[in-house]
Amino acid sequence: MQEVFDEIRSALHTVWNRRWVALGVAWVICVLGWLAIAFIPNSYESRARIYVELEDVLSEQLDISGDGKQAITKVRQTLVSGVNLERVIRTTKLGEKVVTDAEMQAAVKSLTESIVVKSEQDNLFEITATIGKSNLSDAENAALAKDVVQSLIDIFRESNVAGNRGEVASTIAFLDEQLNDRKAELESAEQRRLTFEAQNPDLVGGTATVAGRLQGMRTEMRGVDADIAAAQSALAAINGQLASTPRSIMTADSGGARNALAQAQSQLATMRARGLTDSHPDIQSQKRQVEALREQAANEPAGTGGSPNPAYTSLQSIRAERQANVQALEARKAALQSDISALIAAQADEPAVAAEANRISRDYQVLKDKYDELLRNREEMRLRGQVETERSAFKFEVIDQPTAPRRPAAPNRPLLLFVVLILGIGAGSAVAFVMGQLTSSFTTSDKLQRTLDLPVIGTISRSMTDAARRHEKLRLKQFLAGAGGLGAVCFLLLAVEMIQVGSVA
Repeated sequence: MQEVFDEIRSALHTVWNRRWVALGVAWVICVLGWLAIAFIPNSYESRARIYVELEDVLSEQLDISGDGKQAITKVRQTLVSGVNLERVIRTTKLGEKVVTDAEMQAAVKSLTESIVVKSEQDNLFEITATIGKSNLSDAENAALAKDVVQSLIDIFRESNVAGNRGEVASTIAFLDEQLNDRKAELESAEQRRLTFEAQNPDLVGGTATVAGRLQGMRTEMRGVDADIAAAQSALAAINGQLASTPRSIMTADSGGARNALAQAQSQLATMRARGLTDSHPDIQSQKRQVEALREQAANEPAGTGGSPNPAYTSLQSIRAERQANVQALEARKAALQSDISALIAAQADEPAVAAEANRISRDYQVLKDKYDELLRNREEMRLRGQVETERSAFKFEVIDQPTAPRRPAAPNRPLLLFVVLILGIGAGSAVAFVMGQLTSSFTTSDKLQRTLDLPVIGTISRSMTDAARRHEKLRLKQFLAGAGGLGAVCFLLLAVEMIQVGSVA
C-alpha cells in the first residue's frame, strides 16, 4: 500500500514540476474544444400530438367501415414517406437552396433522421421534429422546427381526409366504366338467348332448365293421377247411391207401404249424401227399415201414379258434376303427357342444340351475376362516399399544437464545456507525466533505491536564496492565475450560453 502512495506522490510531483507544460496543453485543448463546440449549431425540437378516430356508428351500421388497424398502419407509414417529406421541404425554408434532385434526396434523408413519429396509444400519435441548421440563427431553427411539424399535420389531414374522398370518387368512376362494358356484353348475350329461344322454344333455359321442367311436369302428373283416382272414387260412390234411389215416389193414394218405402229410401240416400258409410249405425238401421218396407210393398197391390223423386234428381246433378271433373283431370293428364314426350324427344333428337342451349344459358347467367355484383359494389361505394362527405368516418384532431421551442434540445453545451475543461486538464497532466517519465531523474529516494537496487545513505534538501524564493512565489502566482483564467473562461462561456438561450424567443 505504501508503494502505491509513493507512486501517486511521485506522479503528482512529476506533474507539478512540469506544471507549465500541463497548463499550456490544457489551454490549447480547451480553446480548441470550446471553439469546436461554438461551431455546433443548436438543434430545436418541436412536438405535436394528433388523435385519429377511425370508428363511426353509421359506417359500422351500414357495414362500410374499413379495417382500423390497417388504417393506423397507413398513418404511420405514409406520414414520413419520401413524397410527403419533399412537400415539407418545398413548403418551408429547407427548400430555399435545394435545386437538383441529388440535393433534394440529401435533404429528404437528413429530414427523415430528424423526424420521429411515435404511437403513444392505438390511435394517438406524437410527431417530433428536430432542426439545427448551421446557416440559420437559433430563432430561425426554432421557427423552422415548428413549421416542419405543422406542415406534416397539414399534409396528413389533406391526404387522409380529402384523399380518401378522392379515392372513393375514382373508384366509383372505375366501377361505372366496368358496368357499361358488362352491360353491353349482357345485352348481347340476352339478344342471343332470345333469338335461340324463339327458334327452339322447347329448350328455353338450357338442358338444366328442361330437366327442371320435366321434373316439375312429372310431379304435377303424379298429383293429377291422385286427383283422378279421388274423383273416380267419388263418382263410383255417387253412382252407387243413384242406383239405390228410386226415380219416383208414390203418392198417398198409391198405397201406404210403397209411400213409406219411397220415403225411407229417400232418407237413406240423404244419409249417404251426407257422407255416412254403410257401417254407420244410422245407415244400418235405415237399411233394415227399407228391407221391411220393401217386403210390405211387395205384398201390397200395385197402385197407380207417382211423383218424381227429388233426391234422385239431386244425385243425378252431382254425378254429372263429378263426371265433368274426371274428364277435365284426364284431359290435363293427356296434355302433361304430351308435353313430357315433346321435351324428351327434343332432348334425344337434338343433342347439339341442347348443348348450345346450355352454353347460351350459362354465359348469360355468368354475365348477369357479374353485372349484379358490380352494381352492388358501385352502390355500396357511392353510399360510402356520401357518408364520408356528410359525416366523415375519419376523425382527425390535433390534441397538442406544434410547440415553439425556446431552448435548444441539443447539444448540451454546459455539459460539453465542462467535459472539454476536464479533458484539457487531464490531457495537460498526462503530457507532463509522460515527459517526466522520459527523463532519468527520481522524485524520491525510495524510488532511486528501488530502481538502482543500491542503498541510499541520505538526501540533501534544496537550498534557495531569498531572491529565488521571491521568484518562485511569483511563478506560482502566475500559474494560479493561468489556471484560474482557464476556469474563468469556462464559466464565462457558460454565462454567454445562458444569455443566448434566454434570448431565442
